[in-house]
Amino acid sequence: MIMDTPANQYGPALVHLSSVDPDWARLLNLIGPCTHRPNLEREPYEALIRAVAYQQLHARAADAIISRFLKLFPDLDSTNMFPAPVRILTTTFDDLRACGFSARKISAIRGIAESALSGKVPSRPAAIRMQDEELIERLVTLPGIGRWTVEMLLIFTLERMDVMPADDYGVRAGYRLLKSLEAVPNRKEMEKAGMPCSPYRTIAAWYLWRIASFPGYISQKNQ
Repeated sequence: MIMDTPANQYGPALVHLSSVDPDWARLLNLIGPCTHRPNLEREPYEALIRAVAYQQLHARAADAIISRFLKLFPDLDSTNMFPAPVRILTTTFDDLRACGFSARKISAIRGIAESALSGKVPSRPAAIRMQDEELIERLVTLPGIGRWTVEMLLIFTLERMDVMPADDYGVRAGYRLLKSLEAVPNRKEMEKAGMPCSPYRTIAAWYLWRIASFPGYISQKNQ
């Protein structure tokens, strides 16, 4: 079992997950310490726009789209690494489309920028004070923003530790491998399966995302 050490800030989470059942204990031992690193400097509106870019795309394709998007603002620097909402709103549809965003995603991005200016998308200090479900209920009313998108904000920007993105295919496919299931669980099944991992469901999701890319996981599990 992976134990809590000064070098591992997720020690308590790993101890808890290892105690859930032998499958979880084996997974943590095979993959090793968690290296989840949220971006604690990012504003919520930026995190949402980045999440929209990644919706239903391979990470490399989304990375390229974001790279082209940022190049629309050549004056960005290390102290101002993402365009302000007002600058996004003054960027033409054609320029955004040329980055690779679909028309639907452009509408979502503009809606996020407008909502950041109005305060509906909270600033980082305001978001930190809000509960997970409060943020989800507020932000899913925006065009193109579903629960998954807000959960990515909670996990990767606000460092919430107890989020299980049950709609995420990678998480559900990882759980199928973890438990040697015949089929990928649906959302409700994944929500139920994640409950024993609370209050560290975020870290559980991190491990589930990594099963498919871990060489020989199934063969090692059966040894």
